[in-house]
Amino acid sequence: MPTALITGASSGIGADLAREFAHAGYDVILLARRRDRLDTLAAELGHTARVLVADLAAADAPAQIFAATGPVDLLVNNAGFGGYAAFASQDIGAQAAMIQVNITALTALTRLYLPAMLERRAGRVLNVASIVGFMPCPGLAEYAASKAYVLALSEALYAELQGSGVTVTCLCPGATETEFAAIAGMRGKLAMRRPMSAAAVAQAGARATLAGQRLIVTGTQNQLTSLLPRLLPRGLLLRGVRKLLTGR
Repeated sequence: MPTALITGASSGIGADLAREFAHAGYDVILLARRRDRLDTLAAELGHTARVLVADLAAADAPAQIFAATGPVDLLVNNAGFGGYAAFASQDIGAQAAMIQVNITALTALTRLYLPAMLERRAGRVLNVASIVGFMPCPGLAEYAASKAYVLALSEALYAELQGSGVTVTCLCPGATETEFAAIAGMRGKLAMRRPMSAAAVAQAGARATLAGQRLIVTGTQNQLTSLLPRLLPRGLLLRGVRKLLTGR
């Protein structure tokens, strides 16, 4: 059976991606910090699932994860977090942890797992970014910047790896029914209205990954939103995003 490693698999999009790939015939390695939730999901998925507990905010986590799993056929970089607040008011340690998880760990894991895929001339990587990766977002400054990095890295790797048998897909969801809004302090924000279900986002992401697609933006409205940075003057775009996120 091919093997898939899914980071951030304890809830939300990550848990539903694990379900999708397990149903597609993968043995899944479920990785997150919360063992109780991972154990519950593993029990649901049965013998196809194993649990691995790790905190990607730790600098040595990617190397330890790779040592524990060895090569896999599919890497899903889903783990990430954000916080809604003015940049200058946020805790520096929390900002550093966000960059470590959203950017540094994702990059390291991708670098560690790609060589074996290239040697086999077969493998897939799914990186979960966000609709905010297409534009600067006041109030989500470093989170949006981190997702812009994920989007740019994923598309560059997709092009770099063409003809190798390995594909990189970037999933960019918009508002989704997960714990993100509550944890990030964004409940009630205009940008979080009419969210998609995590299951629908995961289904679209899994389908695109298995098809070797470069990019998947979920939902018609989000697809239109992703075009705005190409169509609007930068100043107007910033004012519109600020209005959407802050209401002023």
